[in-house]
Amino acid sequence: MIGGSWTHRMARPLVRPLIGTSVRPNHLTTLRLLSGLAACACFAAGSGPALWWGGAVWILSAFLDRMDGELARMGDLMTPGGHLYDYYVDNAVNVLFFIAIGVGLRHSFLGAWAIPLGVLSGTSLLLCNMFSEKLERLSPPNTRAYAGKWGFDPDDALYLMGPLAWLGWFAPILVGAAVGTALMMTITGMRLLRLRRRAPVEA
Repeated sequence: MIGGSWTHRMARPLVRPLIGTSVRPNHLTTLRLLSGLAACACFAAGSGPALWWGGAVWILSAFLDRMDGELARMGDLMTPGGHLYDYYVDNAVNVLFFIAIGVGLRHSFLGAWAIPLGVLSGTSLLLCNMFSEKLERLSPPNTRAYAGKWGFDPDDALYLMGPLAWLGWFAPILVGAAVGTALMMTITGMRLLRLRRRAPVEA
């Protein structure tokens, strides 16, 4: 779904008072970047209190990602530059998230595998997002590479990372993410190749 998830709807009442003010979507995107980096720093520390703070700040960062898009749509402030900024920030924060939890888990039972698993997860997610963006450009308007369901977008799963940090479940999540993101990256890449063969248009 495009702007129709529960988190999009929750963001709308909060951004509505900002319409017509000097606040721009890029301001919220910058806050999303800074809060995301702060959360990643906490996750990389790997300690109990840091994980609690990291989980809370991560949820805030994820919600700011919804707010900037809603402000752009509702305030008619959408620009190609703003879209690119949001795209790069999202990818950077999400990639750093997995690398950070890998760093934080380096003294866990995963040992020396923790950081490589984080790098694998982050890199696979980045490539999956890049392939998805190209796939959507080659598809009809308003087509999503992965559509949401029941009021949730696929990236709403990132909100769960906050509670999972509080529960101390990052180790199994990282192992699952390394497998899952690599699989999704492969599937998305294959879909993009098939689409390019049917309609060879430069993305």
